[in-house]
Amino acid sequence: MKYRYDLHLHSALSPCGDGDMTPNNILNMAVLNGLQAAALTDHNSCKNCPAFLEAARDKPLLALPGMELTTSEEVHVVCLFPALGPAMAFDAYVHDRLPPIENRPDIFGRQIILNALDEETGEEPLLLLNATSISIEEVHSLVAGFGGVAFPAHVDKSSTSVLSNLGYFAPEWGFSLCEVADPSHLNQLRREHPLLEGMKILHDSDAHYLWDISGGEHWVECDDFLAWLGLSGLL
Repeated sequence: MKYRYDLHLHSALSPCGDGDMTPNNILNMAVLNGLQAAALTDHNSCKNCPAFLEAARDKPLLALPGMELTTSEEVHVVCLFPALGPAMAFDAYVHDRLPPIENRPDIFGRQIILNALDEETGEEPLLLLNATSISIEEVHSLVAGFGGVAFPAHVDKSSTSVLSNLGYFAPEWGFSLCEVADPSHLNQLRREHPLLEGMKILHDSDAHYLWDISGGEHWVECDDFLAWLGLSGLL
């Protein structure tokens, strides 16, 4: 079966996310675009994942809770979970490792928490764009301990990626998945970084606006998408 996916999506909780990126709007756009799987991955937070999963109950797609973690090296790593409980436990863990710097909505944008009806229920006070105290060296095993899987985000981008900030991959980091923003970069990346040859490659939108959500152009052929990702259990 072809699983058309977009596993890197930001809601209005991300300060750089558009206000129209509500759980229902994201899900409806994903369905209209023919996706079979979508993940909500706000910066350093899973607090809109409860609404996302609740709103997805009547939608014909697999909705995954997740987060785009910023490591202490300011590298972005997407973290996905098979169920809400582990995701929210990870959310609490990460929140405790954010610097105590409050958001400035007038500068960075609001960080809006929503319910399944797209109603505002609050705002995250800490600035979610900051780096946590979690190193990339510990992310894989840390996320696995919460039942999830992690992969370096948009490695071919010129900022906040493992290659832009560190310049290399290390096998001891343990990643088996990797996200490449532009598929045309993949062959060159594999030549320059042979470790990528043994990794599964994902192409996601990193959408902050509804019109940027993937239009079904990327898919994997498999019988069990959760197993392909390395996740176990059911939502």
